[in-house]
Amino acid sequence: MQELRVVGVRVELPGNQPILLLKETQGERYLPIWIGAVEAAAIAFEQQGVRPARPMTHDLLREVVSALGATLEAVNITEMRDGIYIAELVFGDERVVSARPSDAVALAVRTGAPIFGADDLLDEVGIEIPDEQEDEVEKFREFLDQISPEDFGAGSGQGGGPA
Repeated sequence: MQELRVVGVRVELPGNQPILLLKETQGERYLPIWIGAVEAAAIAFEQQGVRPARPMTHDLLREVVSALGATLEAVNITEMRDGIYIAELVFGDERVVSARPSDAVALAVRTGAPIFGADDLLDEVGIEIPDEQEDEVEKFREFLDQISPEDFGAGSGQGGGPA
């Protein structure tokens, strides 16, 4: 397993499909995951420090986990099956719960839990960006600094994708 960090979320044009971009902390591979608008907004809200008046679903889940005396120790993105990423929420005492990567990452950014990607998965679908394309990644980061969670249509009633 390789530790990953959240680079951010953005909307991929022309289809307006949100994408979550993760990067190895000790490597050069990126893991792009297309996600739903609600999950993109949840991740973007947390990254930007936006606090809604009432807890969002992922905030509620964090509070429920805490109230039950559990701690999210890690999020593992383990594989891709039929084009769909599979993730696990790892709690103490070897308790593991299957989850969509988008939900798992939204919870991880709220709890500070580390995110890991399976070596086999990164070997299969990880993208290496050559040095000459690093400016594109920097443009992506600048874009993330300027975008607001409202740009993801949070609360618009639109359904999310399969992530």
